[in-house]
Amino acid sequence: MTPHPLPSAFTADAFLAWAADQPRGRFELVAGQVVAMAPERAGHARAKGRVYRALGDAIARAGLDCEAFTDGMTVRIDAGTVYEPDALVRCGPRTPDAAVEIADPAIVVEVVSPASRGADTGAKLGDYFLLPSVRHYLVVNAETRTLIHHRRGTDDAIATRILREGTLELDPPGLRLDLEAIFPAD
Repeated sequence: MTPHPLPSAFTADAFLAWAADQPRGRFELVAGQVVAMAPERAGHARAKGRVYRALGDAIARAGLDCEAFTDGMTVRIDAGTVYEPDALVRCGPRTPDAAVEIADPAIVVEVVSPASRGADTGAKLGDYFLLPSVRHYLVVNAETRTLIHHRRGTDDAIATRILREGTLELDPPGLRLDLEAIFPAD
């Protein structure tokens, strides 16, 4: 069976329908073009799991009406760009079970890998903050045990902090992350 060629450009809606029919692989849409995501290394998968657990634990401790998601949920930036962050937090009513897209994430997380480092620290930084709901963008580098926290201020200015230890306050929505949970001692 010959695979069907990809259209030269996708809209976000067409991409989401196409991606749902793919038997394998993970994809993002960048400026209308499908980008295949590289297979993950074990360290990357572990780091994503730790971030997801830390976010979920922080939500439970704070008693917030929020939920954490690991990769698999998509975030539409515009009509031609759809990302699949490594983790995210959404607050408000429970997301329907059939949803594949989160329109209003409050916190978005990318765990850098050799293949994604440039996009995670460049284009995605600007793109995620195009969404008014995004308050925090976290870039996690498990190799260097570094978390870069980009935060939207009250005047929409983006402030950046680099953390290697301690705790991180994510307010709103009112979460407190202990970096030791994300970067445990080996």
